[in-house]
Amino acid sequence: MNILITGCNGQLGNEMQLLEKENPQYTYYNTDVAELDITNQTAIEAFVEQYKIDGIVNCAAYTAVDKAEDNEQLCQLLNAEAPAYLAHAMGRRGGWMIQISTDYVFDGTKHTPYVEDDDTCPNSVYGRTKLVGELNVQKLCERSMIVRTAWLYSTFGNNFVKTMMRLGNEKPELGVIFDQIGTPTYARDLAVCIMTAINQGVKPGIYHFSNEGVISWYDFTKAIHRIAGITSCHVRPLHTSEYPTPAARPHYSVLDKTKIKQTYGLEVPYWEESLRECIARLGT
Repeated sequence: MNILITGCNGQLGNEMQLLEKENPQYTYYNTDVAELDITNQTAIEAFVEQYKIDGIVNCAAYTAVDKAEDNEQLCQLLNAEAPAYLAHAMGRRGGWMIQISTDYVFDGTKHTPYVEDDDTCPNSVYGRTKLVGELNVQKLCERSMIVRTAWLYSTFGNNFVKTMMRLGNEKPELGVIFDQIGTPTYARDLAVCIMTAINQGVKPGIYHFSNEGVISWYDFTKAIHRIAGITSCHVRPLHTSEYPTPAARPHYSVLDKTKIKQTYGLEVPYWEESLRECIARLGT
């Protein structure tokens, strides 16, 4: 089976590449913009035909949530139109596609974990474009799997965990929002989930995946500092109103993972276990 991985230089793309070594039964084509411009439909069609691609894992996206508010056209191109091009190419070949999406398709006004068929109501450019991407992929590729995730971090790239570790070592005090609740996702765990789906056979539909548990950004930061051994920085809780951002964030974005756990027989790690693993890897 020939598998195309887009966005291979990002957090999830890098984790996927590590797992490829443990799953050598497939042929992988790891691409980023230098190898394949996913905003170019002609280039995608040619690539898919040339390498006889059987499935695509689309890890590429415009993820700068605040910058997206002023770059809607680019965000739309990368998050909505590019997935449509990829899905169209796979639909023509009868192949499968895994599209990574986000908790930002919801407005965060619920108080219980979001299930896959809850009404979507994005309140940011990023969320709206990712939702259009979901719809495009489902429409154009029958064998498509949408995986919504949240609060992604890893040893690769820029992310909240690495930023809080850096700031914790640089600053005597940090203010972090305490009234936004969700669940972190270690990109390695998400990659394992994706590889499990590939190995068992991609089952179409929408799924939710994050680590287990519930936490605020403030509590997450406290845990990061505790596990990393950072003791010189005082972390104080902030209301969202004290830290205004261009894009609105969901106040509650806990994802219910029952469907993906039952479908693929997954054991999902608790967020703190995965955080400890990531910080240990960063220290090596």
